[in-house]
Amino acid sequence: MFGDDEELGDILHRVLASGDNYANEIRLAPTEVYAEERLLECRVSALQRNRSEDALLIEMWDVTRRTRISRENALLIQHGAGRQMIRQLAHEIKNPLGGLRGAAQLLERQLATDELKEYTEVIISEADRLAALVDTLLGPGGPPDKRSQNIHEVLEYVVRLLQPELGANIRVHRDYDAGLPQINLDRDQMVQAFLNLIRNAATALDGRGLITLRSRAAMNFTIGDVRHPVVASIEIQDDGPGIVPELQDSIFYPMVTSRPDGTGLGLPAAQELISRHGGLIEFDSRPGHTVFQVLIPFTDAT
Repeated sequence: MFGDDEELGDILHRVLASGDNYANEIRLAPTEVYAEERLLECRVSALQRNRSEDALLIEMWDVTRRTRISRENALLIQHGAGRQMIRQLAHEIKNPLGGLRGAAQLLERQLATDELKEYTEVIISEADRLAALVDTLLGPGGPPDKRSQNIHEVLEYVVRLLQPELGANIRVHRDYDAGLPQINLDRDQMVQAFLNLIRNAATALDGRGLITLRSRAAMNFTIGDVRHPVVASIEIQDDGPGIVPELQDSIFYPMVTSRPDGTGLGLPAAQELISRHGGLIEFDSRPGHTVFQVLIPFTDAT
């Protein structure tokens, strides 16, 4: 049940030696039976079976899921608080996009070869995508324009876009579940959400490290107050220094960032776009291991 858990052993020895009761939450590391870390509410009481022999009464409740639901609700509250600010900032972003697109069109007319024009086509295409995204953020929050998408193809497109920023010393490892079905998604919104998340991972690595993209199906998962039979779990993992503890409780609020040149808008915008698909972004971060997990219900799977 517990593997070789040193913390639990220390608690038992301490209660046995002192006779004092213990009540607290403890974390159990993954074992061969349980692949994930578990959070338990633990109570240990000293009992005297007879005059010569002491014993311990150990009571445990697995509160992993309860704690996770509470955390998800906190993330949803953060998201609601940041939504209005994101819309205000989106209005400011929209104005320069028209000039960017127009400049790219003028430049395209001056280029002699189709090979060079491919670059201006990318600029124009991305400007159009961002303009549509800004219109979405400014709008009343209507339903996304969902179409059947292969989530792995979306991830690979984002990696190609970011390739110049990644450089030679940041490696990208794929750990995809090839059995995931296609999902009805708004492609532009998904591209922007994953663009923000993968770019953040690359920035945290500061030019050297490993980014792992992982996809799985998760069963019986609760998002907010809705329980879904199956959700797609997309993880973006990096081996950077991690998010500083003092920011972890507010990381999805706008303008919260640990970088001097950061805007603090990438994560709130990503959370907004994923929420429009009924999903949620969670994270776990410690030095050498930071994972942002995108959860999208398979309700509209095809």
